Formats: sequence, C-alpha cells, structure tokens
Amino acid sequence: MAALAPGGDVIMRAIGRSSGPDGSVQPRGLIHRCWGPIAGAVALAAWHAPAAPLEAYGRLPLIEQMTLSPDGKMLAMAMTDGVRRKIVFEQVDSWRTVDALDAGDQKIRSLQWAGSNHLIITVSITTTIPDVIAPREEYYTALDYNPVRKTQKPIVFGVQDSLNVVYGVPDIRFLKGRPFAFAQGEHFVENEGQISLFKVDLEGGAASLATAGRPNTDDYVVGADGTPLAESEYDARTDRTSLRVWQGYWREVGAKGKPDGRPTLMGLGRDGASILVKLEDDHKTTFRELSADGTTWSDPLPLSPHSEPIFDNATYRLIGASALEGDDETWRFFDPGVQNAWDAARAAYPGDRAQLVSMSDNHRRLVLRVDSATEGPAYALVDLDAKRGTWIASEYDGLKAGDIGPVRPIAFKARDGLALTGYLTLPSGKSPKALPLVVFPHGGPAARDDPGFDWWAQAMASRGYAVLQVNYRGSAGLGPDLYAAGAGQFGRKMQTDLSDGVRYLAAQGIIDAARVCIVGASYGGYAALAGATLDPGVYRCAAAIAGIASPRKMIAWDASREGQGGAETHRYWQSYMGPEAALDEIAPLSHVDKVTIPILLVHGKDDTVVSYQQSQMMADALTRAGKPCTLVTLKAEDHWLSRGATRLEMLQAVMAFLQANNPAG
Repeated sequence: MAALAPGGDVIMRAIGRSSGPDGSVQPRGLIHRCWGPIAGAVALAAWHAPAAPLEAYGRLPLIEQMTLSPDGKMLAMAMTDGVRRKIVFEQVDSWRTVDALDAGDQKIRSLQWAGSNHLIITVSITTTIPDVIAPREEYYTALDYNPVRKTQKPIVFGVQDSLNVVYGVPDIRFLKGRPFAFAQGEHFVENEGQISLFKVDLEGGAASLATAGRPNTDDYVVGADGTPLAESEYDARTDRTSLRVWQGYWREVGAKGKPDGRPTLMGLGRDGASILVKLEDDHKTTFRELSADGTTWSDPLPLSPHSEPIFDNATYRLIGASALEGDDETWRFFDPGVQNAWDAARAAYPGDRAQLVSMSDNHRRLVLRVDSATEGPAYALVDLDAKRGTWIASEYDGLKAGDIGPVRPIAFKARDGLALTGYLTLPSGKSPKALPLVVFPHGGPAARDDPGFDWWAQAMASRGYAVLQVNYRGSAGLGPDLYAAGAGQFGRKMQTDLSDGVRYLAAQGIIDAARVCIVGASYGGYAALAGATLDPGVYRCAAAIAGIASPRKMIAWDASREGQGGAETHRYWQSYMGPEAALDEIAPLSHVDKVTIPILLVHGKDDTVVSYQQSQMMADALTRAGKPCTLVTLKAEDHWLSRGATRLEMLQAVMAFLQANNPAG
C-alpha cells in the first residue's frame, strides 16, 4: 500500500525550506488532579454495560469522506480503523478494491475528483511555518493523486514567494479537455502574505499565479473557462466588504443596482456565466446573481436563507441547494431532470434522513448518506439506470439498532417568553420518567443542533442518561429573531435558556431535577463552566472540553494572532458578550469561589481556536480555591477532536466522570 505524503513536509515557501513533519508522537493524554478525590474517582477505563462499548461511539467514523468519480465508475473513500486513516479506491461495477493510500494519522478534510485520473486530497496540520511570521495554526494543503500512474504531488508548489497552503477546496476546470485546479493560497509581497489565486495544470504539474491578491482579499470566483471572474475583499478595521469583477482589470462594483447586504461570493450562477452572491444584513439573507460585467443583479433566487448551494461537477453552474428548516432537510434542484434523479434516489430510503454526498456527471449514479433513526448513519450508492441501491458501509459499524436511542424534538419557552426548540435523546429501552440528565449545549455559538445522529449524545444516552440539546438564543440557522435575541446574552440569558430546558423536562416528569450534569465543548465548554459558576444550583457536575474560562483573555489571544483581523473577531464576540467592561462578569475564571460541584476540564494541546491556557488557568484557579476538579490534557489534539485515540480518551474521561458524580443506575 502506498503512503500519502505527510502534510507537514509539503508546507513550505517555494524559495524556502521544508518545515518538517509535525511529529509522529502517538496521542496520549495527561491527567492532572486539581484537588482531592472526586466522588468515585475518575477512572479512564470503560466499565461494563449492556450497550455497545464506548469505542463503538467514540472511535472515528469508519468512513469520513466519500466521492464518486465523474464517470460514476470509481469511489474514493477516506476510511479509518478508529486511529489510522487510509484512502481506498473501489471499482463500483465489481465492488473491488483497486488501490489504497496509507494516510497514517493525517487529518483528511476533503476528497474531490478532477476527471477520472486525478483525486485532489485536502489535509490539514497544526504547525508553524519557518521563515513566516504567523502563529501556530491549522494549515491546509492539497495533493493531487493519480490512481492510474500511482503518483502524488502537492498542487501549489514551485511558485516563487508562495506557500503550499490552500484556503478552502480548489475549483476544478477542464480547459481544452485538460484538467486544471484553481486554488486559493498564500502569495507574499514584501514579506506580507496575501490570499491569491493559483492555476495548476494537473497533467503537466506546473503551477502558476493566476492573479495576485490584495492585502485584504478573501475569496474568488473562477469562470467556466478558467478566467477569474470576481474577487472579494474584507477590511476588518472598517468592517467593509468590497466586490470586484474582472474587466481586463479588477473593477469595483459600484452602488448602481447594488442590493443591500454584505456580499459573500458563492460560485457561478445558474447560467454558468453569472456570479452567485449571498447577501446578508441584520434582518435577511438572500441569494442573487450578478452579471459578469458587474452591472446587473437578478431578483432574489427562490432559496431559503439557510441554503447550501449545489454546483454541477461538469458545468460548474448552480443547479440547486439543500436547506435544513427546523427539523426538515430539503433538496431542491432547478433542472427537473436532476430533481427527478434526486427524488428517485431519495425514495429508495423512505423514513430516513438522506443527504446527497456525490453524483456522477450524468446524474444517474448518486452517493447518499442515509441516517436511520434506529440504525445510525451509513452510505449507499443508487444506480438509477440499473434501478438498484447498494449499501456501502455504516459510519459506526460497531453499533446495532438497540445501541441507538430515540431522538425527540422538543419545544418550550424561556423564562422571558422566548420560544426555544431543541432535541432530547433518550436511553434505548428505558421509560422516559425521572431519568438522570446531561445538558449538552452546542458550540459556536452561531451554530445549531439538528435531529441527525450525534455520536457523543448517543454515547451518553447508551449509559442511561437523557441528553438535552437546546438551540438557545444566539443560535444560527433557525431564523433572524432567535439569532438576534442572543445579542449581549453570552453567559446571561443564553445560559439560563439551558436551565429553563431542565425545568421544562422536570415539569414533564421526564428527568430527575436532582440528577443533572452539564457537558459541552468550545462554547458548550464555556456553558458548562458557566453552569458551575454563573447559574449555580442546577447541576451536580460539569465537564468542559476546550472551554472558555476568561472571555477577556480569549479575545486578547485572538487579536494577538490575527493582526488587523482581530478587529472582526472583537466585533463578533462583543455582539454576544456586550461591553468590554462587563467581560469579567461573565467569566467563570472570575467566579471560582461559587463552585460547589466537581469540574472536569479536557483540552487539546494543539487547539488553535480556544487556547489550552484557558483550561490551565481554570484548573490553577480551582486548585488555589480548593475546589474539586480534574484536568485531562490531550497531546497532539486540535479543537475538533480529529485524532482517534484522543477523541476516545476524551469520551472515556467524560463518561467515567458522569458515572462517578451522577450515576445513571
């Protein structure tokens, strides 16, 4: 089996030296007891239970990425054994494995075909870059693997004053029958990096600078003929986005005919020549098409504000969109033929939540991710010509139907009358009465929970806990009113929305209000710490994974890393947190004296989103105050729990902590 070149080896200046590998240290955790014994002591070994072992939930999914070749004959899959990854090539007609790449513990973020002879593999690595003044960060790089020649090479390589890093996944274009990748990467002008567009000949291997960016350039749209059509630029200091179109030179789109809202470039419009733009302001989100010369805007397209556009692999134009509205996910296509193909494929799995993963250029073979409420998520290939659906593999192959708890949508009102929704996962086979509860708030906070399979929630439910996921005020994707209601409510009403959910479930008799803990990651980790400090009396234990202990210090850390981009970060957080003078009021670090319950802190040393120091500071403060806590350090782990060994270690630590401090029976 060939090996995928390590990502760290290929992040370099074209005129510089290699930064070297990120190290192949096996991820292992470090446990630090802040103070004294916690009831029952935290043991990391899993205990015996009638449900599936924790490994079945906490391991990496068997399949993380999957894509179908344009001719519909080959599947490329990023697969794991729970720790190591490999990319497997499967011939669809014979279901025979014809090639495989050993990726080790590299983090594979995307797979995309460029014709049938090139697979673009995007990976990320947490590292610093020699000779470049930049923070330790999660950098992305892309490689071109040719499964016919069995060759691989970085796609942005050899261009002077550039790095082999990419932003987002490359755009694929066929020019005179030849495949090219257009990748956004880093080009240096007087030692200042600027996001620029690179053109890569995948057959010849040569890369060149298609267009150099400006200091604030952040995105491009490439035409079907490979010509750069549009460029956007965001100035964080002035909070202004500029939109430019190519007219032999970059011309800024003026006010004439320009609709309100901040523009975001999305891709090509329905005709394959116009530019699809997402426009957002405080009250609405619309999608419009801008003519290539920048003079004419279309009326708003018939798309939901929450839509994710879908582009055709062969023509590159917009062909439809998916959207999650409340609990329902819709897939709408402008072309009746494509809509019929989707409807026919979707009909093969009635009652399940089906999502389009990939499809052939002729839209006759489609790969679906099918999420069953009783069997969990799996992948299937639908061949419309053969009128056949083929089950490929389950994501979590160690789970059976009895290992997956039912998920119920819930609706209740916060204490100020705001209507809230969320999801309640119940332990399989147990009566929903007087159950112990885990409150499990999502991260973001500008995100949302959805009704699909959640490995973490299901793991907790498998041990006898009801699991509550609230889409609290400030959550995104559920309408402008709920999002706007989060303004200034970080640690305030955003927090009491969670405890109001607890009271609602207690009033229904579903949970025992005396047996409630809170577990969360990122913003959810902050909410867990805030539950122990700012909203006491609700929870009997709290587990924070990559949690925020001091908002003030987090904002300062972000600003120190992001330069002028820190202004945007500051505005974002201020919209949630309120004035800077009040930040200590909502900082768990400032209120450790109020802690009366055990706290578990888990944090990855490679976290580039929330600094590991946030958990270290909280652990130190709790220790000084004589409060019960445990700190688990995950070596070589990032913010997203991308490593199999440390992801499982986190889950085992959390479940042991819950069992010790809030036994499920």
